[in-house]
Amino acid sequence: MTDTEIKKIAFQILNEKLGELDTERFVALLLREPANYTAWQSKFFEDKDVKSLSQEAMKMREYKKNNA
Repeated sequence: MTDTEIKKIAFQILNEKLGELDTERFVALLLREPANYTAWQSKFFEDKDVKSLSQEAMKMREYKKNNA
């Protein structure tokens, strides 16, 4: 894929999941606070095992389902 195709798909996904306004907020946050996603992700998940991550994901899914 080209860089343009990747950006197009990413914005489609962000808009679908966050909506237009929050997608713009997300981009503004990235521009304001550049971050290394790989480093952030490794620290964010370092104290969590697969079971706890799965439980958190299931709770979030249920919350979104009940609050949609």
